[in-house]
Amino acid sequence: MRKGFTLVELVIVIVILGILAAVAMPKFFDIVGEAKKSATKAGLGSIRSVIALKYSESIATGVPTYPTAIVDADFFDGKLPKNSLSGNSAAVTVAAVVTDGTATSASGWWFVATGDDSGRAGAYSDGTVDTSTW
Repeated sequence: MRKGFTLVELVIVIVILGILAAVAMPKFFDIVGEAKKSATKAGLGSIRSVIALKYSESIATGVPTYPTAIVDADFFDGKLPKNSLSGNSAAVTVAAVVTDGTATSASGWWFVATGDDSGRAGAYSDGTVDTSTW
């Protein structure tokens, strides 16, 4: 007597694996999206910390102003945080936004350097995530 699986048994196993994959894939992609959001929120926290520290330093000099630029050297490890949501493979930048809302770059982060919203910061997105409420 031969031992092994019949064709029907193999087809049933393949169908079951297909159903499991169909259920798991959307969940997996949702997890990837959530991870990108979390990583970007962490980077945004770093950007906001640098803005607060630079503002605090300016208070100590007697002229409280928000920074006009944020560069690599402002961070502990000498690197700007990565923005996972920008959808842009270009170098990450932190662009100072003028009061009318225009920026010089859209690959990384933005912050408002002058005007009523001074000190506000955010992340550029690929258009699929609203970062304005962070």
